[in-house]
Amino acid sequence: MSEAPNYGFATRAIHVGSPNPLTGAIIPSIDLSVTFEVDEPGNPSTGYEYSRVGNPGRHLLEAQLASLENAAFATTFATGLAAEDAILRSILRPGDTMLLGDDVYGGTYRLLNDVFTPWGVTLAVVDSSDLDAVARAIEQHSPRALWIETPSNPLMKITDIRAIAELSGDALVVVDGTFATPYLQRPLELGADVVVHSTTKYLGGHSDVMGGVVLTNNPEVATSVAALQSAGGAVLSPCEAWLTMRGIKTLALRMDQHCRNAQAIADILSIDRRVTHVYYPGLSDHPGHGLAATQMTGFGGMLSLELRSEAQARAFLKATRLFSLAGSLGSVDSLVNHPATMTHSALQGTSLEVSPSVVRLSVGIESTEDLLADVDQALSVATR
Repeated sequence: MSEAPNYGFATRAIHVGSPNPLTGAIIPSIDLSVTFEVDEPGNPSTGYEYSRVGNPGRHLLEAQLASLENAAFATTFATGLAAEDAILRSILRPGDTMLLGDDVYGGTYRLLNDVFTPWGVTLAVVDSSDLDAVARAIEQHSPRALWIETPSNPLMKITDIRAIAELSGDALVVVDGTFATPYLQRPLELGADVVVHSTTKYLGGHSDVMGGVVLTNNPEVATSVAALQSAGGAVLSPCEAWLTMRGIKTLALRMDQHCRNAQAIADILSIDRRVTHVYYPGLSDHPGHGLAATQMTGFGGMLSLELRSEAQARAFLKATRLFSLAGSLGSVDSLVNHPATMTHSALQGTSLEVSPSVVRLSVGIESTEDLLADVDQALSVATR
């Protein structure tokens, strides 16, 4: 299906890019060729000349991702941070200010603080779920762009994308949509200018492939990002593009089960006295629950819980059996993480640091009852 007619999400996830329009293969082949024969210098009749500049499999994946996000342009990269770096280099210049949400992935903060701040970019932080605070920050800093995560990592804050877009004025709104995926939330439809995903996570979905993507409907931004993709060379390899396409075909099914399992765990933990707080937008007492229900079609597979001490948190991490202690997320396998010392260690000593008593769960697609039992027994060990 070379075009994307008005089919449902799950149908487009399977059929955009398949069959391969060049070969008819139902499952597109991995094209490992680095270079392609051309008719004359500078004029490749097939559109391909050198795989860093363009590869058939990568272009099929980009078409698939663009369709799912309802974006005009998609540009893929070797990692999620490579995608972040490309969009930041595309839109920021020395002297600009980036307005950053106060609960974001530690790698995003490290990239901005360690690479772009020395380059001359000013980094300002705001609680992006507080619209009054955002309005004041925009007036004070006149930012070039706003960077938000919703749900945020790891405290699951929910930001009103449409309202932020209306407040932003000339500033570009960039949304990291990794937690939600385009299955649950499509920020471009809500007024965002750019969406970034770590395709390593839910889109690939199996902890066996790394990648990132920048999606936009802005031709100027898309042209700049594509130029950086080619010039910088942090491109997605043909094998990774193929694995990501394969993962996306089951995204809808997987996300439904991720959401069911996470909701079940959050519901139980919310009334468990061994836990001091549960961060999950699917809970009715979550401050962003109502907003999440309107701008998302599900509440996701990520949640965090807070115990009474760092010692309890560390004991919980050691006691889980099905939740593997690991730094990633979004896999079919359930994973547990200690943000303060793992994914968000770059925030230590700053106003954004995560409490060491917080544990983050990436809830997989195993049997719900087995996951509930594992969390319960781990809590019993951690709090005895």
